[in-house]
Amino acid sequence: MPSMNEKPAPRYAAGDLRVFARTLLERAGLESDIARDVADVLLDGDLLGHTTHGLALLAPYLDELGHDRMAKTGEPTVLVRRLAAQNWDGNRLPGPWLCLRALEAATMMARECGTGTVVIRRSHHIACLAAYLKRATDNGMVAIIESSDPTVKAVVPHGGLTPFITPNPIAAGLPTSGDPILVDVSTSITSMGYAQQQMRAGKRLPGAWLIDAEGNPTSDPGALSDEPKGALLPLGGIDAGHKGFALALLIEALTAGLAGHGRADSPTGWGATVFVQAFDPEAFGGLAEFKRQMDFIADAARKSKPRPGGDPVRLPGERGMQRYREQLERGVALYPTILPALELWAKKYGVVAPAPVS
Repeated sequence: MPSMNEKPAPRYAAGDLRVFARTLLERAGLESDIARDVADVLLDGDLLGHTTHGLALLAPYLDELGHDRMAKTGEPTVLVRRLAAQNWDGNRLPGPWLCLRALEAATMMARECGTGTVVIRRSHHIACLAAYLKRATDNGMVAIIESSDPTVKAVVPHGGLTPFITPNPIAAGLPTSGDPILVDVSTSITSMGYAQQQMRAGKRLPGAWLIDAEGNPTSDPGALSDEPKGALLPLGGIDAGHKGFALALLIEALTAGLAGHGRADSPTGWGATVFVQAFDPEAFGGLAEFKRQMDFIADAARKSKPRPGGDPVRLPGERGMQRYREQLERGVALYPTILPALELWAKKYGVVAPAPVS
């Protein structure tokens, strides 16, 4: 909620933002079907409330296209194909488009084999992992998506000071009888995008989620840019960061390890190595039984007595789905830096920015 001295953020019709993003991407050279999918995934990130990994990425993506660091056309190369597993070279194509194609392929394999997995090397950035999950759960599938960027070192190992890895997020979509459970967490306490967003806003982080160059935990996001630079802490922080550290290593194994391409190859360019897996519950205990089990555990979590003065327990993705519906109806409350960052691109390509609806 805005304070008494703050104006509510202007809202924009989701359809207008979708057309705006797609048109910019097309005029930057993307084929229309690729531009459509990238625009859809970026917008879904904002609809779900992931403001650092939604349309905030559009200006950087346009810059990548403008400098030929993101492929504008083409197809992934299938390096290995088995009944329930594939390994792709993404050929630097836009990550959202590749990830949607991988989810489709994994789903088709899961329909036949019970599970399907696609691993992608040399993808470009894949944006918000949560943005893909509802597509799977709407089809009665369980989905797991993981990502690492082999060119970035931002997170320290537990007990160390030298960053060696990315936040390595993992996402999972779990069908229930109502809204799906949408898990999207990084194996660091926070993401680079959120820390940088807070730094630009002149704000501190909610907790000591970073480590400075001397080894002190800090909530000052400036530690990431000060010299000598600090870094992100693994999930669990100073006391229990061995847990996030271990999970990050697992994700490196399932992305770079299975892809056969990663940090050991000294790659260049902003991008991702991606793991996409789908399960068809009908090949196991059945979708109805899967939902029954998930409904029971979700209900038990919600009935948990809240901490004194705290809010009732909510499930992963619950607030995101509420935001999604509310913003589709009332308009998307864009983070204030997003449209200003796109002004030069809109002018360059002759695209009129959407007007606020409220």
